[in-house]
Amino acid sequence: MAILKVARMGHPALRRPADPVIDPRSAEIRQLVADMLDTMQDEGGVGLAATQVHVPLRLVIFHVPAGRAERDGPDHAGVPLTVLVNPEIEPLGDEQEFGWEACLSVPGLTGVVPRWRRIRYRGLTPTGETIEREAEGFHARVVQHECDHLDGILYPMRMTDLSLLGFADEIHRAQPAMPDEDAVEELEPEAQSA
Repeated sequence: MAILKVARMGHPALRRPADPVIDPRSAEIRQLVADMLDTMQDEGGVGLAATQVHVPLRLVIFHVPAGRAERDGPDHAGVPLTVLVNPEIEPLGDEQEFGWEACLSVPGLTGVVPRWRRIRYRGLTPTGETIEREAEGFHARVVQHECDHLDGILYPMRMTDLSLLGFADEIHRAQPAMPDEDAVEELEPEAQSA
């Protein structure tokens, strides 16, 4: 297993749409998943897309810490480490919500991004089994963020108000004046980048 180099905003690897994974059970995919997990843990993120580590394949990994999920409501538990190969997302309804996001490929910054509140996602596991889940709140946000990477989209491209993009340390200093301070606290900086 290895720590892989994370591409930063501006690198061509982050602009190119990813290719489908042909065989999710291959040894190469198992190795990639192991290396991505090591990298995500080393960087302190909650998610990582293969394109972020210079591999143009439709594969993401993520987890939702239990403490973060519970803040979405009493019915929300954490989501264990999930590997999605060739993921697809379907919005459930028209409702969107705004929340602070950060990204390992956009280090030091955070911004307010609109996302679908509820989604259904599906994909394959590295053993070839199908995963299909419904998600809302932070869980849905993480999945949408990671899958955007597979289409060459970084969160600043989704923002509707660039005045809400800033350095995470400055946002934290101003946090008491922020209307949604829990969202800032939970998504940034060190342990909640995707």
